[in-house]
Amino acid sequence: MENNLQNSQNGMAHLFDRGDVFSDKCPSRDILKHVTSRWGVLVLFALKDGETHRFSELRRKISGVSEKMLAQTLQALELDGFVLRTSYPVVPPHVEYSLTTLGLEVAVRVASLADWIEDNLTDILAQQSRSETLVS
Repeated sequence: MENNLQNSQNGMAHLFDRGDVFSDKCPSRDILKHVTSRWGVLVLFALKDGETHRFSELRRKISGVSEKMLAQTLQALELDGFVLRTSYPVVPPHVEYSLTTLGLEVAVRVASLADWIEDNLTDILAQQSRSETLVS
């Protein structure tokens, strides 16, 4: 089974020397969706320090995310190779999440965007206010 999966992945890698997010057939679109979703950005941003976090810690840190959405986001980012899920065989179950090397790379880029938004929030909000006034 593993050889079939590995051959399948290697076969896909040969099809794509580089992704093309403008192509509706390129898998990079799904990866982009996972990384740039509201919760994807926040998970990557929360884990960017390189430390491991338990599910409940992440949920507290990312205010407003439901358990379901956090679980789905972590699973998608894990499947993409950005998040490492470590499960310890103890009772009660103990699971920790951290970023892989690839995850740290993408987190740095996402964090830059989040930082830029925070740095420019006043100007953005002022523009939104002006736009709302024009529409009214």
